[in-house]
Parts: sequence; C-alpha cells; structure tokens
Amino acid sequence: MDHVTPGQDVSGSLMYRVERPVYHEGYIQTQLLHRKERTPKSISQRLKEQLRCSSERARSILFSFLPILTWLPSYPVREYLFGDVVSGISTGVMQLPQGLAYAMLAAVPPVYGLYSSFYPVLLYTFFGTSRHISIGTFAVISLMIGGVTVREAPDSMFYVQVLNGTNSSTVLDTEARDARRVQVAVAVTCIVGIIQLVLGLLRFGFVAIYLTEPLVRGFTTAASVHVFISQLKYLLGVKTSRFSGPLSAVYSVVAVLKDIASTNIATLVVGLVCIVFLYGVKDINDRFKKKLPVPIPGEIIVVIVSTGVSYGMQLYENYNVDVVGTIPTGLLPPVVPDFSIIPNVITDAVAIAIVAFSMGISLAKIFALKHGYRVEGNQELIALGVCNLTSSFFHTFVVTSSMSRSLVQESTGGKTQIAGLLASLVVLLVVVAIGFVFEPLPQTVLAAVIMVNLVGMFKQLKDIPALWRTSKIELAIWLVSFVASVLLGLDYGLLVAIGFTILTVIYRTQSPKSIILGQIPDTGLYCDVEEYEEATEYRGIKIFHTNTSIYFANSELYVSALKEKTGVDPTLLLAARKSRLRKEKKRRKEKEAREQGTPQERKAVVKLDVEMGVTHELVGEAELQKNGHIAEVLADSDSEETCSFLEPLSSVHSIILDFTPVNFIDSVGAKAIKSVIKEYAEIDVHVFLAGCSRNLLELLRTLNFFDGKVTPEQVFPTIHDAVLHCQHQEAHLSDQQEGGVGGVAE
Repeated sequence: MDHVTPGQDVSGSLMYRVERPVYHEGYIQTQLLHRKERTPKSISQRLKEQLRCSSERARSILFSFLPILTWLPSYPVREYLFGDVVSGISTGVMQLPQGLAYAMLAAVPPVYGLYSSFYPVLLYTFFGTSRHISIGTFAVISLMIGGVTVREAPDSMFYVQVLNGTNSSTVLDTEARDARRVQVAVAVTCIVGIIQLVLGLLRFGFVAIYLTEPLVRGFTTAASVHVFISQLKYLLGVKTSRFSGPLSAVYSVVAVLKDIASTNIATLVVGLVCIVFLYGVKDINDRFKKKLPVPIPGEIIVVIVSTGVSYGMQLYENYNVDVVGTIPTGLLPPVVPDFSIIPNVITDAVAIAIVAFSMGISLAKIFALKHGYRVEGNQELIALGVCNLTSSFFHTFVVTSSMSRSLVQESTGGKTQIAGLLASLVVLLVVVAIGFVFEPLPQTVLAAVIMVNLVGMFKQLKDIPALWRTSKIELAIWLVSFVASVLLGLDYGLLVAIGFTILTVIYRTQSPKSIILGQIPDTGLYCDVEEYEEATEYRGIKIFHTNTSIYFANSELYVSALKEKTGVDPTLLLAARKSRLRKEKKRRKEKEAREQGTPQERKAVVKLDVEMGVTHELVGEAELQKNGHIAEVLADSDSEETCSFLEPLSSVHSIILDFTPVNFIDSVGAKAIKSVIKEYAEIDVHVFLAGCSRNLLELLRTLNFFDGKVTPEQVFPTIHDAVLHCQHQEAHLSDQQEGGVGGVAE
C-alpha cells in the first residue's frame, strides 16, 4: 500500500513523502495495473465511423475547409473595420511595386506579378487560418520559379534570323520567349498547387518540421545572395544572359564584371538614388514605428515619382534606360496550363511547394503566438494549394507569405484577412484601370526595391556568431545550407541541406553522452558522478545512462559504452579466469609428477606451491581480443570444485540500465540488450532495467524480449526501486554465505 504525505519542513519548503514497496514490472502488470477492456473495432466499423455523415459532421468539415465561416459572421465591425481598411490599403500599396519587381525575378513580364498579387490573395481570405500574413509574391520563391523558366526557355531558343534586304541578322524574339516562360511558370504553379493540396488532404502538414530554422535561415540568406546578384545587371543597365543550375551565381557575377564597362550611367544614377531613398525611409519606419500611425510607403512613392520622371525626361528614348514596357489593361481570360511541361519540372515543383509552405507556416505561427490564436498546418497547406492551383489558370506564378508585407499588415492595425481582401482589390484597381500608367517605370527602380527589401534577410548573417556560442551542429546546418545553395543553386542546395540535416540527427544518435549515475544523498535523484561531487555510487552497483534510443545503428556502440563506463567486460574477466585455471592445472600436474621424486624435488614443489599461491597472471593483450562464446570459455575451465575456490571476477554485482531517455528500441537493439544480460550473468553480475515507459514495455513484449531468461522482474519503474532491490538481494546472498560458513565451522 502506498502512503503519500504532502507537507512542509521547518524552512517552509514544500515536501512529499512516499512509503511503498519496491515495485518491479512483474508485480505492476499483474497486481497494480489492469488494462481497460476494449472491444477491437473491425476495419468495416472504422470505415463506417470515418464515412459517417451527419449534419454536425458536415458542418465541422465545411468550417474546417472554409475557416472564414468561423469568424466572419461574428466580425466586430466597429472594432476591426477601420484597422483592416488602413492595413489593407497600406499592404496593397506595398504589394504593387513588389509584384512588378518580383515578376522580374520569375523571368516573366511585370504584369504577371500583379496577377499573382490579386487572385491568390483573394482566395486565401476564404481558405487561410492566419489572420495576419500577407499572401503574394515573395523574392525567394520568385527566384526559384525564375531558375526553372530560364532553364526550360533559355534565350538561345528564341533567336531568329531577320532579313534586311540582302543582309540578315540574328534577333532575340522576346515576345515568344516571354510567352513560353509564362507557360512554364504557370505549369510549375499548377503542379505546386496540386502537391500542396494533396499533402494537406493527406494530413502531411508535418513535413515542414524537416526544414529546421537554421536550414531555412541559411537557405533564405543564400537565396538573397542569388536575388542580389540577379539584380546587378538591372541596376547597372548591362545586357547579360541569365544563368541557372550549379555555379549560376558565379557565372552571373563574372558576366556582369566582363560587361561592366558598358554600364548605363543614367540607369545606375536612378537606381542608386532610389536605393538611398528607400533605405532611408526603411530606417525611419524602423526607428519611429511606435510614433508613426502608418509606415511611410517609400516603395510606392519611389515608383510614382520615378515613373513621372521617366515619362517627363523620356529616359528610355534619350538615355536608353530600360523600362517596364507594355502593361495590358484588364484581366486575361483563364487558360488551362500546358501539362506537357510538367514531367520536366516535377522535381522543382516539389522543392518549391515545400519551401513555400515552410515559409508560410513559420510566419503564420509567429503571428498566431503573438496574438493568441491557432493556425492549422494542414489547412494552411490546403489553402496554399487552392490558391496556387486555382490561380494558375489565371496566369499567376507560385505565391507564399511575405515577411515585409505581413509586418506592415499587422503593424498598421490589421486584425483579420479582410485587410488582405482589400489589398487585393487595390491591386485589381491598378490592373483594370491604371496599369498603363506604370509602363515608363525604369527597371532599375524595381531592382532598387528588391535590393533594399533584402536587407532584413542579410541580417540573418548575425546567426553565425550566435550559433557558434550555442550549437555547433546547428551552425554547421546553417553554413552547409548557405554554401550549398549559393554554389549549387537553390534546388540542389535545398536537397543537400536536408540530407545534411538528417545526417546530423544520425550523428547525434551515434555519439550520445554516456555516464555513470550516483545518488544525491537523502534524495531519490541520480546524477553524473563525474560532474557532481555530491553524486555517490553504491558499492557494487553501477547505474549506466545514455541519452539515446537503442536501434540497429547504435546498439553495438551502446554495449561498448556500457562495458567501458562500468569497467566490467565479461569477455576480459572470463579470459582472465581461464588463464588462472590453466596455471592452476599446470601447477597440480607438476606437483603430482614430482611427489614421487627425490626429497630435493619435493622441496622444489613446495616452493613452487608457495609461489603459485600468491602469484596471479593476467591475460595478455592478444588473448583478450578473442570474442568466443562464454559457454566455450567455461568449457575449457577446470572442475566446478576448482571454480568455487576462486574469488568473484568483479567487485560489481549489479548493473542498472537507465532506460528513461529511451523512446524506442528495435529488434536488433532488443537482442543486444538480451545478449548483454546473459553475458553478465555468466560472471554473476545481474543486469536490471529501470525507467521504461509503458509504450517501451509494450514494444519489448512485442519483440519477445521477456522469454524466460529475461523476465519482467528485472525491470523496475524507477532507478531507486532497482537500487533498493540490488541492495536487498546482495544482503540476502551475504547472509546465506555467512550461514553456510558458520555451519562448516561447527
């Protein structure tokens, strides 16, 4: 019977006192715990439950698929509407220049960035669970899309021969090239949407956990390097090809440097002026964000002013400054994507789908935690899938959440996705009515907008010293993700980073910290004896702890660490016994052979007896390397009568394996532990398990761990239970031995 008594000591500290028997698993599973009776359900019953249709279930499914129905009917107009309107207009104004700029990264005409800033944002209002993120174009995803479009539709495919009288020249057909690149981008967007939607319906929202924070931050920093390099030619006004694949960043820099002598000074001046202005506005917004009711919309100011200057000064005609060009008014009719492209881009689509979701869900969780609501990962996958799949029929490219726009949407008072809806309407107004106004906009201005927006991402380089102080492994993940993505490209770099992250997990299980525990006096706490001076070992008892699960990849390492830390290796001890027995046997034979000799020979035998009685020969190094079965070692030993006169092989009589940190064990690990228990039993060292969870015990039973030779009585719920059992068992054996010696004396 257990007696638990809460109370306080003289100093006022809360204490508890427990008085109970020492439990082992055999007693617990037969006397203490009784499983609830449950009738197993058949497959047909489970299917009926899953497919059961009722009004309540239909309502639940509808509300989970359309989260807007959970909050729109109770929308507090007076409290939320003004903030959502201000936030929506501010975000929409910011969305316009970013949509135009990020379309350049995707290698498609700028107007398609506006389409991508309207349709997906509108759809996310109905399907998304986050109230604050701003869906739309994003630099990293746009760059990944651009890499695919340039690879599938390079400039080299669209050079045509133009006849001019008797002369012919080669001209790049930009119209055909851009049309093909749009088809590629739309096809990629379609398959990305399908992947995200299917993963969401299959409840695979957990896939984002494999993209750890150091990996994502290293990857996005590398993507920022790619984005910055890709905009250099627009800032300088030079004409270079766009590269994709491994070392594309290096080739791009080399190409720009080779052609830097042809820099357009007017283009460079306009770009630098815009960068300085935008950076200044960004700094003011950061410094005075608490005092400013609405952030200064530096990007739209730059776009409007530079468009006016370009139109007034005729920058394109007079100074050869490249401009955005034709922006068709109105929305294009829906078109079915070209599915013949999909086999060529399926691997890229998988990478883009996972990266886009990872960035979206991580940002959504940040805002949800800050404002005290919950986002559903699987529904976010479905929402992004619906946005990308549906919008792909309307000439868009892949979208996700943008950190800069999301911060603006939240800081300007946005409370719900009504703000996102209004932002999409602002974009729609521009597309339908005044899109042509931005045709004179210099491309260098869009490059300036992109470059300044990368400042926040480049600040992630500060992670390196921080991770150096906290976790070298996470620093390695960050650096591998960054370097691989810069040199190999974003697609291969992501694969390398994920592979390296998985290797770090394997490395951690392969090199766990193994320690010997000792008790803190007058407590039930057990700590590392090498680290804490209060931790004291019990005489004859070793408590082994290692912070890992046991499976095929580390079971041998676990056994090796156990023998090393405890200092008890049955193979070595049995080999030493074998050596002593051989020596004893040799001495007896010599004694018997000389007993019938001369008196001088008998005197030599006596002298030999004295020497052999006090000399112990240790086994040599070569002998210790043998790993024969223990039964074979004992078969070569002398008679049981001889063995009974030998001292115990080890001062350790009990070893306790702390299984508290063990989450799982496979069949190889279970066999290794059973082998260890049997091996130690041969040298009279008892092995016990402590701290197994109920799930782990159930797994051990499934693996037939308890087969008679290993019993549940060797498993204890806590280390202290096992220690008390070992002490009691050793005391009982000592009493028996003393009683036996006393009887012989009488």
